[in-house]
Amino acid sequence: MGLIPGAQVKLIKYAPLGDPMELRINGYALTLRLADAAKITVAQTDGLDEPVATLADDTSVRSVNPVAHPGFGETGKFHDKKQESPLPAGTTLTFALAGNQNCGKTTLFNQLTGSNQHVGNFPGVTVDRKDGQIRGHADTLVTDLPGIYSLSPYTSEEIVSREFILNENPCGIINIVDAGNIERNLYLTMQLMELDRPMVLALNMMDEVRNNGGTIRVNQMEEILGLPVVPISAAKNEGIEELVEHAVHVARFQEKPARQDFCDKNDHGGAVHRCLHGVMHLIEDHAERAGIPVRFAASRLVEGDAAIEKALGLQQNEKEMVEHIIVQMEQERGLDRNAAMADMRFSFIRKLTAQTVVKPHESKEYRRSRRIDKVLTGRWTAIPIFALVMSLVIYLSIDVLGAPLQDLLDQGIQWLAGVLDGAMERWSVSDAVRSLVVDGVFGGVGTVVSFVPIIIILFFFLSMLEDSGYMARVAFVTDKLLRKIGLSGRSIVPLLIGFGCSVPAVMATRTLPSSRDRKMTILLTPYMSCSAKIPIYAFFTSAFFPGHGGLVLVILYLSAILVGVLIALVSKLSPKKGEAAPFVMELPNYRMPGAKNVGHLLWDKTKDFLQRAFTVIFVASVVIWILQSFNWRLQLVDPEGSMLASIAGLIAPVFSPLGLGDWRIVTSLVTGFLAKESVVATMEVLDVTASMTVLTAIPMLAFCLLYTPCVAAIAAVKRELGGKWACIMVLFQCAVAWVVAWLAYLVAGIFIG
Repeated sequence: MGLIPGAQVKLIKYAPLGDPMELRINGYALTLRLADAAKITVAQTDGLDEPVATLADDTSVRSVNPVAHPGFGETGKFHDKKQESPLPAGTTLTFALAGNQNCGKTTLFNQLTGSNQHVGNFPGVTVDRKDGQIRGHADTLVTDLPGIYSLSPYTSEEIVSREFILNENPCGIINIVDAGNIERNLYLTMQLMELDRPMVLALNMMDEVRNNGGTIRVNQMEEILGLPVVPISAAKNEGIEELVEHAVHVARFQEKPARQDFCDKNDHGGAVHRCLHGVMHLIEDHAERAGIPVRFAASRLVEGDAAIEKALGLQQNEKEMVEHIIVQMEQERGLDRNAAMADMRFSFIRKLTAQTVVKPHESKEYRRSRRIDKVLTGRWTAIPIFALVMSLVIYLSIDVLGAPLQDLLDQGIQWLAGVLDGAMERWSVSDAVRSLVVDGVFGGVGTVVSFVPIIIILFFFLSMLEDSGYMARVAFVTDKLLRKIGLSGRSIVPLLIGFGCSVPAVMATRTLPSSRDRKMTILLTPYMSCSAKIPIYAFFTSAFFPGHGGLVLVILYLSAILVGVLIALVSKLSPKKGEAAPFVMELPNYRMPGAKNVGHLLWDKTKDFLQRAFTVIFVASVVIWILQSFNWRLQLVDPEGSMLASIAGLIAPVFSPLGLGDWRIVTSLVTGFLAKESVVATMEVLDVTASMTVLTAIPMLAFCLLYTPCVAAIAAVKRELGGKWACIMVLFQCAVAWVVAWLAYLVAGIFIG
């Protein structure tokens, strides 16, 4: 991220709660917690001019005359590239699309393939591997890798990207960089060049650089780096054809970067240069046998990569020799190994950009973002505006727009079920089959499908906030508050989504860089009361608390959040809580959300939800229907004599201390595992509400508020954390719900009598 010895940083401001801080380095904004910043030694630089770096003669870079910056589609010629025999005709040319987060990588992927992939302005949007064929080139396949800042194995995204490039051997790499933040982006470029793979460099957002008065001498950069450099604007589809032509050419003819050595032999005595080349000579045969580029292997060894060391299969004496070489370098350089390697790369980048980049003026986008941030992240305005924005999103998504559309869709589903039921009756279809279709499929899957409008509207607003860059600010503003309960500011996004639906909320945790934060956020997400529980609240409120629906709803939501906070605080006391990940995150400039991007997101989320509805929920619906329609002899019976009723009868004593010992109530809770809306439907079918009172309604609401989410959410947890943690979550949440409902029953008994 550029926080290395010698880097110049500027403190912009502190978050409204005093932590973290916003820094500006190399032209981009970063967040950093005070605890992490305290580990950095700083020196005042006011009044000092930033030194101008130039490429030294001993960097083995040819001296070239200044070259005028070409327009889109104009690239210079360079020579001396390492070229192998062209790949056989008909070979599928595979590409890895790699780049930093927020560099426009997924936008470029969409332009290349026409694929409907989500494009976001929140760091870490792309977390899965996505493949697509380049339009107009049937023999190509490009893979959109997670957005990363380096190939160091610190996060799961970095591991995914590196393992793909090393193990799946793509024919070429398309490296996209943000031309406006080129110093930061080129760090990954240098590591990719060390992989010795055919590669093309795409300078994205060149239109913004040009509009802000800057330029990049592309031809000169090509000469220095020894690979094709193409200026593009992925958002405006400029330069894409030229990029594809270069990518296909270098992949087909296996033209690898002409440069992999970025050391300056005269810089600080050439300690890093001697160290790297010493290690390279020592491990050359091992790297060849392991199929790992020797320069990349040496760099990773110096930076302490245990996976590369294991893959090389070094003997103990060789490991000791490598360590002696590295320690000697650290002593000569006066920096630890990681800082020395980072400084070597950034030194080259500074010298490269000094020759090839004409810095733009402070961008219009940055100035606009600063003005907006004075309000949205202001000390006194940030929290109230955030609360207002999220309240409006939830209110509009559920009450104003979502509920009417949901009712309309539900009526349509019920009408279709009635039509189909009438048709089956005319065809003399058996009662069992009719019940399966109407009660099982339409009653289960249809009820869940009716929530599609709410999910679409909720994600529409969230995607607007995400694409605009506001969600990154929300993480910045709330980090200190969430850190007190053991979470990261990044956790706020999935937690907020949890108020709409737990399934996408669990999926959204993939953006969290720490496995600890990811797991904790997933386990707390169900305590953000999802919209599927609203029918339960509405049913009991109208029946037992008429005229007080708003107050009851507020109490329920706040109670669920409070329980989640208490559980998080208790978990912080665990000795195995793990190490918190540093809150180092880029704050992108505000941008107008693209209608196409938002549409892609809504389609993806809707498609994913419907796929789950017609797979996991369909199976669960059929199972629940069988259990509540047949007895143990597989005879069709009324619900009172069903297998589900007998199972509920066995469980009922557990709920007796809560005042909920009626087997019919327990049956409705069991069906709630399928979908929370089924609780109300089952209670109406079994006619249990007539026997309930306010005293029993209170613990019923408390239990429904907190017990395990629906089967679709459980499936999502299983996908993210595995079956073990899914089972743990189900049992733990049921236990918490039982305890809270019991306490609610006792307290209600005191006041109601």
